[in-house]
Amino acid sequence: SYFKNIGRVKNMQDECIERRLELVRLVSHNTHKRLVFCLQGQLGTDTEKRHKKLPLTGLSQTMQEGGSQLGEESLIGKMMDVCGEAESKLASELLQHEMQMEKDILDPLNQLAEVEIPNILKQRKQLAKLVLDYDSAKTRWLQATKSTNQAMAAKVDSLKDEMDEALNKVEICKDQLSADLYNFASKEGDYARYYVMLLETQAEYHRRSLAALEAVIPTIQTQQDSWIEKPAFGTALEEHLKRTNREIALPIEACVMMLLETGMKEEGLFRIAAGASKLKKLKAALDCSTSQLEGFYSDPHAVAGALKSYLRELPEPLMTFSLYDEWIQASNILDSDKRLQALWVTCDHLPKAHKANFRYLVKFLAKLAQDSDVNKMTPSNIAIVLGPNLLWSKTEGTLAEMAAATSVHVLAIIEPIIQHADWFFPEEVDFNVSGMFSLPSHPPTPDLESSLDRKRPGSMGQDGDSHTPRKDRYLSRPNLTVSALYVVANESITVTETPTEDLPSPDFKAVPQSNVAPTNPVTNK
Repeated sequence: SYFKNIGRVKNMQDECIERRLELVRLVSHNTHKRLVFCLQGQLGTDTEKRHKKLPLTGLSQTMQEGGSQLGEESLIGKMMDVCGEAESKLASELLQHEMQMEKDILDPLNQLAEVEIPNILKQRKQLAKLVLDYDSAKTRWLQATKSTNQAMAAKVDSLKDEMDEALNKVEICKDQLSADLYNFASKEGDYARYYVMLLETQAEYHRRSLAALEAVIPTIQTQQDSWIEKPAFGTALEEHLKRTNREIALPIEACVMMLLETGMKEEGLFRIAAGASKLKKLKAALDCSTSQLEGFYSDPHAVAGALKSYLRELPEPLMTFSLYDEWIQASNILDSDKRLQALWVTCDHLPKAHKANFRYLVKFLAKLAQDSDVNKMTPSNIAIVLGPNLLWSKTEGTLAEMAAATSVHVLAIIEPIIQHADWFFPEEVDFNVSGMFSLPSHPPTPDLESSLDRKRPGSMGQDGDSHTPRKDRYLSRPNLTVSALYVVANESITVTETPTEDLPSPDFKAVPQSNVAPTNPVTNK
């Protein structure tokens, strides 16, 4: 009875393992099938052929061919070429990953599902057949022992040998099947390891792919930054100047040069709105850093509008957020001489790039104001229309809110700076600072001082004749008598200018000082 119970328990264990065996074969087969679907290359083919069939390889080739078709002159073509090379590296990583996965996971899973487990199941079927053979031999032997036929009785011994041999085969097969089942059960942990290896292989592939991308992306981004011309509008002043290697922002210089040519006598410049489509076209042209601006000279209001838009779209105003409170405090000073002195100090605090562009713009606006009897743009009018585009608070929201917050101060800040531009900035300004606006293609009327004339090629007068060059056409010159002593950083700087009768000039006398702020202007008669 004890041995019968042990045999019964053993049979139950074998049956349990057998049932699990069939399920393992099924799930392993299904997993292998799905993994093969995940492969992008052809399973089992040689490496070169497999690499060519990868979709990433096709993408890489298409991108590089497209780059070649567009050529080196196209930014898109350049980026397609270098990014196509990166895709080729990813394709190589994918090929290596799939071949590794095939070796370490797919082949073992296929061996388990299609060879090892089916062999065990075949052993089970073989055992069932041997059991039937044994039962048949046993039946024949029992019949012979009960038969009264002498011939049949003579076969009893041989039938007994057949039965014993059949039983022996059953026992041998049963032992082999049990061994195979227990061997499978003991290796189940190894089989489970295939799925962990799948994740590890995928992780390694993604790490290598990421490393490949991280190795090339900085270089590609550097190339992109050096190739792509980013828009000037909406870009920080320092960034635009650094990227274009300029001293004066392109939109400012281009607009000023065009206005010097055709806009100085235009009534209501900066006040009269331009056509939206023309303004949009000009802004787009300036964003492309093009020097082909001939078509815009005839519309000075569009040029002025583009200049206003550029100033307003700067992330930080030309007169800076950091100095906003200082500008406002200076404008609140009641004494005019002290107010001028405070504005000069604040102006001197501007960052180098902002100060250079502000000086350039103020010198132009002062030149524009000299023709105010024609264009009606006095320093006061210029300050009203341009002030909100030069200075605003960081906390201000809409354009209306910004204008309302700044309007009470704008006249007291911008107007005196324009009026006394040559006191604030005594040095001369060559408006064609970049040299983009060359001499006309046909020489103008001979003039001893024509070498100072810089204007766009082929500019024509009202009647189609070339303009006779003026000495001060594109050159800002002092027009105020100013004598003032500044004490800045323990250094005295005296500035003296020559007057014209266009604008009222503050008369200052030098007052000896040391280790103090700039002196207050005092009337000198």
